Amino acid sequence: MRSSDDLGDQVRVVLASFLFFLLLFVAVGAASVLRGKGTNEDYLLAGQSVKPWLVALSAVATCNSGYMFVGQIAYTFEVGLASIWLMVGWLIGDLLASLAIYRPLREVAEEQSVMSFGGILAKWHGTDFRRLRVVVGIITVLFLGTYAAAQLKAGSTALHVLFDWDMAWGAIIGFMIVVVYCFAGGIRASIWTDAAQSIVMIAAMFILLGSAIMEAGGFASLVEKLDAVSPTYLSLVPELRWGTAVGLPLYIAGWFYAGFGTAGQPHITIRYMTLDDPSKIRRVRVLYYGWYTVFYVGSIGVGLLARVLVPDANPELAMATLAEGVLPEILVGVILAGLFAATMSTADSQILSSSAAITRDLMPSRPETTTITKAATLFVALIALGIALFAGSTVFNLVLVAWSVLGASFAPLLFVYAFGKRVTEPTAIAMVLVGAAVTITWRALGWGDIVYEICPGMIAGFAVFRVASWVTE
Repeated sequence: MRSSDDLGDQVRVVLASFLFFLLLFVAVGAASVLRGKGTNEDYLLAGQSVKPWLVALSAVATCNSGYMFVGQIAYTFEVGLASIWLMVGWLIGDLLASLAIYRPLREVAEEQSVMSFGGILAKWHGTDFRRLRVVVGIITVLFLGTYAAAQLKAGSTALHVLFDWDMAWGAIIGFMIVVVYCFAGGIRASIWTDAAQSIVMIAAMFILLGSAIMEAGGFASLVEKLDAVSPTYLSLVPELRWGTAVGLPLYIAGWFYAGFGTAGQPHITIRYMTLDDPSKIRRVRVLYYGWYTVFYVGSIGVGLLARVLVPDANPELAMATLAEGVLPEILVGVILAGLFAATMSTADSQILSSSAAITRDLMPSRPETTTITKAATLFVALIALGIALFAGSTVFNLVLVAWSVLGASFAPLLFVYAFGKRVTEPTAIAMVLVGAAVTITWRALGWGDIVYEICPGMIAGFAVFRVASWVTE
C-alpha cells in the first residue's frame, strides 16, 4: 500500500494523472456558465436545448455510477459469471421503460412547463396534484440524498486503496467539485461533465481489461484460472435459495424490474426532459444502450479478472486494487479518474434533482431566480456528504435500497400515464406510497434473497391502480 506521507516518483505520477482529469472535469463544467441564462429553467432543464448525443452520454454516465464501478464489480468478484443475469434482466427492463415512457414524458414536460420530476407526475394530464407533488418531493429528497451519499462513499474507497488516505477525503473532494460546477451551470454543467466523464470511464475500463488479460497470461489461461476458483464460479446458474427452476426466474425478474425502475429515478429521467426535440428520442436510445452494454460487459470482466489476479482484495476495492497491480502509474491515475468520474456523474445529477424537488415541489412559493435553488443544492450536497462520512452500509447496499424505493414508487405511475390512463390524486398517492412501503417492508423482512425488493414493490403499485380502476368502473 502506497503512503501519502512519503510520495515517491511513482505516486507523484498517479496523482498528476488523477488531478489532471479532475481539473478537466471541473473546467468543462465551469465552461457551461458561458451558455447559462440565469433562469431556473436553464439551471434545472438547460432550456430543453440539449443534443441527443449529450443526453445519451449523460444518462449512461449517471447510470454507470459507483454502482457499476464498485458495486457490480464487487458482486461479480464474489459470485462469478452468474452476475451476467443482472445485466440481462436490467437492460431488458430498462429498454421496455424507455420504449413506453420517455418520448411522452419529454412532450408533457414542454406542454406543462414543468422543471422537476414531481411536476411531471402532478401535471401529466393538465392536473395540479399538489399533495402528490409534496409526497414525490419528500421521497425524492430522502432517497436521492442517500443515493448521492453512496456515490461520494464510492469515491472515497478509490483514494483510500491507492493512496492510503483517510476514507473521508474522497467524499470531501467529490463534494467540493460537484458543488463548484453545479453552482456554475446547473444541469447543463452536469450533462457536459457527464459526457466527458463517460468517455474517460469507458477508456479506463478497457485499458484495465486489456492489461489484466495480458497479466493473466491470455484468455485461455484466464479461463483455466477462473475455473479453479470454485466448481461453480463460471457457472451461469447462481446459487439460489429456491433452486434453479423457481429461483432463476425470480432472480431475473427482480433485475428486470430493477431495470424498469430506471424510469423512476428522477436524476436519470430528468435528462430526457432536457432533450431539444422529443422526435429525436430514438437517437438517444441507440447510443445509450450501445454504450451501456459495453460498460456492463466491461465491469463483469474486471470483476472476474480481479478475482484471479488480486484474490485477497476487498471486493468493493477490486478495480482500484487490480489497477494498482497491473498498470503503469500514469494509467492508474486514469483508472482513479474513471472511478471518481463515475461517482461524480451520478452525485451531481441526484443533488440537482433533489434541489428541484425542494424548490419546485416542496416550497409553497416557487422561486423565480436561481439563488434559492443554488442554496438548496448546497444543502442537499452537505446532507449527502454527512451520510457518506458516517453511514456504515456498503456502496452496493446503499444504491440498491435507494434505487428500489424510487423505482417502485414512481415507475408504475409513469407507465400508467404513458399509456394515456388517468388516475385520481388519491390513487396516484396510494400507488407511490404502497410501492415504497412494500419495497421497504420486503427488505426489512430479509426476503431480498427470494426476489429483489423492487419487484414486489412495483407489482404492488400496479395492483393499487388495478383495484382503483375496478372500484371506479
